[in-house]
Amino acid sequence: MLGYVHALNAIDEAMRVAIPSLERLADVLGLVRSRRIGRSDHIGTYSYTVHGAGCRFVSDNGTEVDVDFAADGSEVFDLWRLRWYGLSLPEPLDVTDQDLRSAVRSLQPFLDEVRPGWFSVAN
Repeated sequence: MLGYVHALNAIDEAMRVAIPSLERLADVLGLVRSRRIGRSDHIGTYSYTVHGAGCRFVSDNGTEVDVDFAADGSEVFDLWRLRWYGLSLPEPLDVTDQDLRSAVRSLQPFLDEVRPGWFSVAN
């Protein structure tokens, strides 16, 4: 769970270094829509693919972080994205939805439930 958040922070940092005009990770969507960057590409140690309201990032070691962006640009994720992250780790973690829910609850107030089943890192 915290690994996902740490991986997301590392992606944010790497993308800002690679694209200096990026103020926040959600700006990737605008850059794709304005055709300043491609819908999918490889930047630094990550490949990315923009989809709908979010983006999937894959590190060179195969770890996947899929994230959606709320209307305010904040990063949001659900249990499915957390599970997929765990399964993509070099030593995969396969946990149940119940275990994920418990982990998320144990991390409040570090995490906010922004709508049922969707979470964001608290400010």
